[in-house]
Amino acid sequence: MTIACSHCGTLEELPQLASAEVAICPVCDSRLERTNGRSITAALACAIATLVLLFPANFLPLMSVSMLGMTRQSHLGSGVVILWNHHWVILAVLVAAFAVIAPFVRFGLLSTVLAMVHLGHRPRWLGRLFRWSVRLDRWAMPDVYLIGCIVGYGRLEAVLPVAIDAGGFCLIIAALLCMLSRATLDARTVWRAIYPERALPSAGVATIGCEVCELVLPATSEGSLCPRCAVRLRARKPDAFVRTLALVIAGYALLLPANIYPMSTDTQFGVRVQYRIVDGIEDLFHAHLYPLGVLIFCTSIAIPLLKLLGLTWFLVSIRHRSPHHLVLKTRLCHFIDEIGRWANVDVFTIAVFTPLLQFPGIVTAGASVGAPAFILVVVFTMVASRTFDPRLMWDAGLPLQSGQTENP
Repeated sequence: MTIACSHCGTLEELPQLASAEVAICPVCDSRLERTNGRSITAALACAIATLVLLFPANFLPLMSVSMLGMTRQSHLGSGVVILWNHHWVILAVLVAAFAVIAPFVRFGLLSTVLAMVHLGHRPRWLGRLFRWSVRLDRWAMPDVYLIGCIVGYGRLEAVLPVAIDAGGFCLIIAALLCMLSRATLDARTVWRAIYPERALPSAGVATIGCEVCELVLPATSEGSLCPRCAVRLRARKPDAFVRTLALVIAGYALLLPANIYPMSTDTQFGVRVQYRIVDGIEDLFHAHLYPLGVLIFCTSIAIPLLKLLGLTWFLVSIRHRSPHHLVLKTRLCHFIDEIGRWANVDVFTIAVFTPLLQFPGIVTAGASVGAPAFILVVVFTMVASRTFDPRLMWDAGLPLQSGQTENP
């Protein structure tokens, strides 16, 4: 069974792995397949359970706060409604997409695909559905939203009594099952069940590898649809360098206002108090919530900066055709793609505690100008890491070894 490594483009003859084995690309050191802890049945159970729990997590209250005999509750979508009513349209739409819409679509598609595979049905559209479920994996964020709830709970619990309601417990379980479904999903076996991989082509035959499912096909197939996942076959992602560069520039442009302008504004007895990212971190440390302070520093400052600097390094490497540190850059590229979603913790925290702090005349809370700038930095860098093609680094750095890769 032959696949084309999506990180360096090398053709790999992948054997059938036994239990608890890992297949590693010998060129870029990327993990091609892992069987330890992987199970279609377990992933199906986790996906269905997550989908079911998302309903009470969305419709039941997550947390409640009491002050002077008044009680306020927070639902998963109530923060979105308040942000929309306060005219933070971009913020409301993106929070709704990541925390509400994408999880339902992602786990609905994943449950359908895994159920079909488990029952032995192989309709033609199955590969297309699995491709979309894979692509939505980064954008469905109940686990990231849960961390935002924990941070919001920590901030509020230091000054007010906070109760976790039924929806909050459902969200906790759904988020844990979401992470477990990712850990148990055997994507390679699912792809093989949808459409088996082929043997290594004859020597000298030009080939092309699908960027999504890594199926190897003759180079004459370029421009047509992949027979397995139905994506348009390209030797390399079209205009990957230019698109990534534009998104990185936009990310840098928004990073400064995201950090110097306040993310949220509280009005306490008529006095406005604004909080930048660094102010929120300082407050957490002053409240002796050191783990949460470190977490917010990593997700809100370190991760966005790491993503932008890493992507810049990759682009400069391609521009100068650098052959150095290719394995390290490939690993960093994969790491950036994985951690990008966690930078949304601070924005989700605002969406969580804003509905809880609506006591007119006493204290109210809302987003501020830094929040939409910050979430756009997150979105631009996540799209950039998806748009970027790490194979370009290997093409530029090792042009004399192109015989090891698929030939467009």
